[in-house]
Amino acid sequence: MSTDIQRLGYRPEASYPLDLEVFSVADLRQRAKEQVRVTHRYEFHTLVCVTQGTCTQMVDFKSIACAPGSLLVVRAGQAHNYGQSEDWDGWNVLFRPEFVLPVSTTSHDLKLALDLERLPEHMVLSSQELRKVTDLFQQMHADTLTDAFMGAPPEDVHALLRHQLHTLLTRLSILQGRRQAAQAPLVSPASQRFQRFQQLVDERFAQWHQVADYASQLGYTEKSLARAVAAGMGMTAKAFIAGRINLEAKRLLVHTDIPVVTIAEKLGFDEPTNFSKFFKREAGCTPMEFRRQAGARHCGGPD
Repeated sequence: MSTDIQRLGYRPEASYPLDLEVFSVADLRQRAKEQVRVTHRYEFHTLVCVTQGTCTQMVDFKSIACAPGSLLVVRAGQAHNYGQSEDWDGWNVLFRPEFVLPVSTTSHDLKLALDLERLPEHMVLSSQELRKVTDLFQQMHADTLTDAFMGAPPEDVHALLRHQLHTLLTRLSILQGRRQAAQAPLVSPASQRFQRFQQLVDERFAQWHQVADYASQLGYTEKSLARAVAAGMGMTAKAFIAGRINLEAKRLLVHTDIPVVTIAEKLGFDEPTNFSKFFKREAGCTPMEFRRQAGARHCGGPD
């Protein structure tokens, strides 16, 4: 598998006027040839659904084993690789981040717009769920064909596809919600604390490295926050923060040519040496070694 990571924007052919594309993995191999084997950092959202065969795909340095029913949700800014195997097929849906936003701004529409953020990175659909989702992919694909709505105003076709995308995301969100409800019938206070903590870490990890900062901002004690993170992720709050910083460091090291000193500053380290020590502890190699090897799996251990 190639470890070169290229930025990939939403650039359909000039004759294609829509902000959403749907195509099979087999079609992608025909169109992109060897580029399918390259790791890309997307500037758009994509859903990848495996319908037949097995493969191992990569998302942000993590290997994900996929079989029929596997659905990956790859968000803008993440790195993705389809893997080496070509003995599988499925569907891709690509769309600009702004395309998922609703035309109107009613509270219900806003809920639909946020469904993508509710979904996990990897879902496994049952055979019945896969059939329903595949039907949606096929219908969307048919509706994106240039002759499907010959003469129709582009804004009408966009509206149709946006509603179909909302239908797909909402169906997936409902499926995910059912599974979560089955696992935990009631949302516990600890779960709510962890969700708030997770959101705040995503917003402030480059400025705040200490658990105390988050506990203070959220109005929790450090002990109650520690219990919530342990229940939600099976790790300490400090380890969770370090993991988020480490992921961003890997992205910057591999996706950009920014000097290590600058990366250290961007991630809130006073001294580059402190950043290097932190990174080696988390990744098993120095930042420069990681950049040269361009893959955490070469650092002597898993992420």
